[in-house]
Amino acid sequence: MTRCRYWHLAIEELKKANYDPKKVLIWEIKCSKDEAAHFGVFCYRNGTPWDYTSIHGIVFYYNMIDRDEVSKITEFLKSKFGGEVREKGERIFLANSREIYSPAEIASLATEIGDKFETSVEISVELENFDVVEQENSNLPSSKLLPIPGK
Repeated sequence: MTRCRYWHLAIEELKKANYDPKKVLIWEIKCSKDEAAHFGVFCYRNGTPWDYTSIHGIVFYYNMIDRDEVSKITEFLKSKFGGEVREKGERIFLANSREIYSPAEIASLATEIGDKFETSVEISVELENFDVVEQENSNLPSSKLLPIPGK
């Protein structure tokens, strides 16, 4: 089994990508407002840990973001994906929300978030069982490939 992560992807790079969405383990959209203030939106295929259980759905974390803006981000994501809002620390879970994994959907969400919340955007996608041939045919930049050692 081959696992790998493509990181520091621009929206345009992901728009060009071609991969089987079923092979995505996690994707993340990192959004920076300035050097300290940032937030990230992500989705784990196998669920995001909450104590000893996993919650399926879209999640976001934040740091140095005004509480009013956290509410706006939550409302935006809930309107797009649904789910039950749960909060733990600096993470907002949309429990059982709709999940996305295709490059077009993730790139579209990153574009919307960047425009709506006036942030710079960077994307990471981790895939499993993604062999060398699939990597070569994915249109993802090999310079941004980070192999994950393991089985």
